[in-house]
Amino acid sequence: MRHFLKASFFALALLVAAVGARPAAAAQQAPEFTGIDTWLNSKPLTMQGLRGKVVLIDFWTYSCINCLRTLPHVTRWYDTYKDKGLVVIGVHSPEFPFEQQTANVKDAIARFGIHYPVAQDNDLATWDAWSNRFWPAEYLVDQRGNIVAHHYGEGNYAEMENAIRTLLGLPRLKEATEMDKDAPDFSAIGSQEMYFGSDRSEFNASPEGGKAGTRDFTAPSQLEPNKFALVGRWEIGRQNANLVSGTGEIRLHFKAAKVHMVASAIDATTLEILVDGKPQPPVTVQKSMLYTLFDSKDYREHVLTIRAPKANFHAFTFTFG
Repeated sequence: MRHFLKASFFALALLVAAVGARPAAAAQQAPEFTGIDTWLNSKPLTMQGLRGKVVLIDFWTYSCINCLRTLPHVTRWYDTYKDKGLVVIGVHSPEFPFEQQTANVKDAIARFGIHYPVAQDNDLATWDAWSNRFWPAEYLVDQRGNIVAHHYGEGNYAEMENAIRTLLGLPRLKEATEMDKDAPDFSAIGSQEMYFGSDRSEFNASPEGGKAGTRDFTAPSQLEPNKFALVGRWEIGRQNANLVSGTGEIRLHFKAAKVHMVASAIDATTLEILVDGKPQPPVTVQKSMLYTLFDSKDYREHVLTIRAPKANFHAFTFTFG
């Protein structure tokens, strides 16, 4: 199941931070787009039809925090080089069912200011054709249709930009044109992505367990690091936990400076957030997307408490920065 691969990004991020935009081991012809449901911002495109252009393929999905931190760099490359021969194509390869909905993808495209073509790869057919395994992933294709460089994860933006410039016949930049001010300190993050569904229940520390079904949950008296617990009546599905009735809590013991959650609610639901017992700005959840619950520069261990005031609040994942 492909979402296991995304869960390994915490370890991957530490590795790719030192790798850069890696050249392909040998000239490899770029695969064609396969099984695309919808093209947004563009008519349907083919790699064959793009011969003579430099093409950057960005595999992403709109609720992935690592993808969202990469997007400003990808969109800047498009804006800077689109009139010099660069084509950027975002291949939106969803992890969750709600990411397959065209309206949700359109909303994300508008929210993040994406003007280049986006291909909805709902069945992950193009993902498989490219033998891709990670969000985000960039592949650079030369004018002859060969993959000449790739990069998995965040970072090393100057290296990829210089690879683009080389193919376009432009001089290399001696210094990075921008600093990645929003990049987290991966060496300081001590927590990895955590899933709420029964498919990935190893981080759920409630004594009632993480198997599928509806029941009343409680939290242990002592919550171990890198564990979360549910409190209240929740239904555990394969990919998420749904608050069934009344009020509910989620408690999390983590080590990071930022906490993000993929969540949704049938009706707008304002969450009360506490970190180490201190109130944080409330977060209102409704659309199926990624929300920031805690935003700091403090990478020490913390305990976060989420209080949901009513039913039909859905939690999918925690991610960290």
